[in-house]
Amino acid sequence: MTELARPAPDTTTPADIAAATTADRELSEAARARVAGGLADNTSRAYARDWETFTAWCAEHGRTPLPASAETLAEYVTHLAATPTRRGTPPAPSTIERALACVQSRHKKAGLTVNAEGGRLALRAYRKERAKAGTRTRKAPPAELDLLRRMIDGCDPATLAGLRDRAALVLGFALMGRRSELAALDLGDLALTADGLEVTIRQSKTDQDARGEVVPLPYGSHPDTCPVRVVQAWSAALAGHGITAGPLLRGIDRHGRITTGQAGASGKAAARISGHGLNLIVRRAATRAGLPNAETYTAHSLRAGGATTAAKNGAPVSAIARHGRWSETSPVVHGYIRSADKWRDNPMRGIGL
Repeated sequence: MTELARPAPDTTTPADIAAATTADRELSEAARARVAGGLADNTSRAYARDWETFTAWCAEHGRTPLPASAETLAEYVTHLAATPTRRGTPPAPSTIERALACVQSRHKKAGLTVNAEGGRLALRAYRKERAKAGTRTRKAPPAELDLLRRMIDGCDPATLAGLRDRAALVLGFALMGRRSELAALDLGDLALTADGLEVTIRQSKTDQDARGEVVPLPYGSHPDTCPVRVVQAWSAALAGHGITAGPLLRGIDRHGRITTGQAGASGKAAARISGHGLNLIVRRAATRAGLPNAETYTAHSLRAGGATTAAKNGAPVSAIARHGRWSETSPVVHGYIRSADKWRDNPMRGIGL
């Protein structure tokens, strides 16, 4: 009978195990950069600021940031709730929510667990205090179709700024676009078809893997708000200045010249418009149109306005969610539906009051 071969004895030493464990937890600079790049740019920058603020607070109060105790998180949330913003106003609960999420994210990446229950209870109490004080969460008002047309009317199509602003406003509304998506658009992302304009969104908040999505925009019935014709007019203006590639929405200097990305003496010139620049375009258009509380309008007003108008027009939630790149279960998109339905389906309508 043949004897089975015996396995070789395990000669692994504790030193070998320690060395392997150390190597397994190391990241090269290239890998670290890749991991950091996996977060959305805006999220990454916000989390970096939040983590810096948290670690500085921990150092000042003799607390350990990693791993943080449940008591530390509860104290930190309490501290944030009592700390006014740079404008001197109480912080929004969403700002504290993000700071808490940042700390939890850091622990998860480090392979650590953290009990954030105390912090979340403190945040809940803060929300209740604000509600009792009559403080409401500030939201950018939706720029529905009638308001959009008023804003468009105030943009002079005889100027480059007017053509650019029209394109930004109409695209934000028709795409239900996030400002990051609008700012990232290139001329190469546009394709004219017999049915309308196809716009490629290369990456979005709900597409962190950057698979990309093509959003179709049909021709509109009004030339001034038709996304196809408005974008064509702006693209033609760019081509007239020798620009046929690169960023779609660009800065325009005080002399009415399109910025090309070639930095001047100040080093601040940039071709691609920023998210802040888009907010300014919307706010200025709202001011020119004489909209109430014009200063509260932002680029998000266009996204909200497109979704709300579509809901009032009877579009199903699945179509709105797909077009605006929301999850169908997103409470945000359902909020737009409720906003449209609260008057149309009001139970008090028609009862003879």
